[in-house]
Amino acid sequence: MAADNIFAEMLDRVRAANDALIADGVLPAGIDQSRVTVEPPRDPTHGDMATNAAMVLAKDAGRKPRDLAEALAEKLRGDDLVAKVDVAGPGFINLTLKPAAWFAALRHAVGLGAQYGRSDIGGGAPVNVEYVSANPTGPMHIGHCRGAAFGDALANLLDFTGFKVTREYYINDAGAQIEVLARSAYLRYREALGEDIGAIPDGLYPGDYLKPVGAALAAQYGEALRDQPEADWLPLVRRTSIDMMMALIRDDLAALRIEHELFFSEQSLHESHNGGPSKIAETIAFLDRQGLLYRGTLPPPKGKVMEDWEPRELLLLRATQFGDDVDRPVLKSDGTPAYIIPDIAYHRDKFERGFTHLIDVLGADHAGYVKRLEAAVAAISDRKAEVDVKVVQLVRLLRAGEPVKMSKRAGEFVTLREVVDEVGPDAVRFMMLNRKNDAVLDFDLAKVVEQSRDNPVFYVQYAHARGQSVFRNARAAFPDLPDDFASPAQLRDAALERLSDPAEIALVRRIALYPRVVEAASLAHEPHRIAFYLFDLASEFHALYTLGNATPHLRFIIQNNRQLTVARLVLIQGVVTVLASGLAVLGVEAPDEMR
Repeated sequence: MAADNIFAEMLDRVRAANDALIADGVLPAGIDQSRVTVEPPRDPTHGDMATNAAMVLAKDAGRKPRDLAEALAEKLRGDDLVAKVDVAGPGFINLTLKPAAWFAALRHAVGLGAQYGRSDIGGGAPVNVEYVSANPTGPMHIGHCRGAAFGDALANLLDFTGFKVTREYYINDAGAQIEVLARSAYLRYREALGEDIGAIPDGLYPGDYLKPVGAALAAQYGEALRDQPEADWLPLVRRTSIDMMMALIRDDLAALRIEHELFFSEQSLHESHNGGPSKIAETIAFLDRQGLLYRGTLPPPKGKVMEDWEPRELLLLRATQFGDDVDRPVLKSDGTPAYIIPDIAYHRDKFERGFTHLIDVLGADHAGYVKRLEAAVAAISDRKAEVDVKVVQLVRLLRAGEPVKMSKRAGEFVTLREVVDEVGPDAVRFMMLNRKNDAVLDFDLAKVVEQSRDNPVFYVQYAHARGQSVFRNARAAFPDLPDDFASPAQLRDAALERLSDPAEIALVRRIALYPRVVEAASLAHEPHRIAFYLFDLASEFHALYTLGNATPHLRFIIQNNRQLTVARLVLIQGVVTVLASGLAVLGVEAPDEMR
């Protein structure tokens, strides 16, 4: 068996069996096999794999599914990897593979090393992943942290499966919140000059993180800004404030091991483009040329009655034509761009840069933007591009089950940096991925540093460290052991057939499942699947280790049986190879030792 993915290998063999049925006249020539799958059965007692081939081909073949399943099963019984074939229910086919198939998969996994699990399903297609994109008005908080970890792991996963990934950050440096930032920083500037500014007024940002901005402004401008009208000092303070806040955000992200390739400024969309109109103006003109704009009125928002609603004629985008709930205003009643227009112009810019696969990672408060962004991208690309909007739900920060109080530094929230500094980037990244992105997450600062099975990141990392410890102990017992079990000669000579306990075979199967998990997680844009898989793999490995303590003949190192020891060390090499690979996708370290 040469395929990286044993499930893909068996799918090819099922299709080959179908081709044999075509040759026999049981199936019609040219029958569509695209819906045929080979997957793990829902009930593991039914076998190693199950295929739906008879169920999905029966109608086109004009045959009963059960009859077709029996014919296909007979062909599969002659396959050299298959030990048993059972037809179940109306026509499902369950397959049990020979142990040699699993041992071949283990040899393949160990031989490939860090390349095991990699895939070319992306085919080099460019994909833009925009994530974090926090407003540059202060340090990042724990909610941003989840989107950051999710987006970065997803980008890693897509890269691992053959996509050409661009990691992008959209700087929201235009709009009212930036004016508030500048006025807040100006207040800190006056404070830096020695003025008693008293309590921070309502509506301004109160956090101490703006004190360095005020000090920097004082050092750069001295007293010069104090008596200037706001129209003069505001642009200067705004620029310095944004630059310093983005430096703070980049530093926070670096602490979480996150780097973006591209930072895109929203303000650039509003500015003249090469001496011509702004990108926003260009986008409005483009939509108008496509016949996608019209003048009309909208119904009142949900919850408002007609008596409280004054309809106004607006310039509207035909968003419902592309699946949105309502048509969207392009311009406000005063003629300025509506809120969604910068987003549309920004996504049009992405499309013009060559991206047809777009992923936006947004916070929980943006759940209502999914349909409008999908419609906008379809509109500006003539349906040639698509966007997958991944909404990341809230994080409840706890300590030993109790809510964590707000940060003194931030003034209103707990910062990402405070959490990373307390528990480390590994715990933060893994735990932020240990639930599906659209489910609320409880993050307990006390639990994530526990050295117990209840702490998933410890449990998975400890499995890798435990494997490395077994290697060290084995070399002490057998000094002539090779440094590398992955060489073709070592793998060829390893007597893997000595692995006969059900727990050992189950662990081999789990290792063989990894490439399929990776591909499925990538196509679904769900990196949490990798975290779940790693925990299951670690659990089975720890259980086998514990079983060896209670049952001496199952220990990894058998002093008087070098051959069996080597076979088990190859199995452990498969475990640590996959653990290191999966943790790398999640952006988490795989330690060789843990104290």
